[in-house]
Amino acid sequence: MNIKDMKVGACGRVTGYSGSDREYRHKLLRMGLIRGAEFEVVRRAPMGDPVEIELRGFKLTLRKTESEALEVELL
Repeated sequence: MNIKDMKVGACGRVTGYSGSDREYRHKLLRMGLIRGAEFEVVRRAPMGDPVEIELRGFKLTLRKTESEALEVELL
């Protein structure tokens, strides 16, 4: 599943990463999006890009392309 497919108010957990760009994967890890991290979709822009999630007490905004690099599961 992908964050862009989740509805506002839905909770999820990071299960892995897609793509082969190791540098971008490290960027996601530095932002706190490690495996097992739980988050909530707070809001999204009218056209669906970007999407705002709440993770460990802070809010993080991800663009559609950034969120596609994450594999998540719905909680």
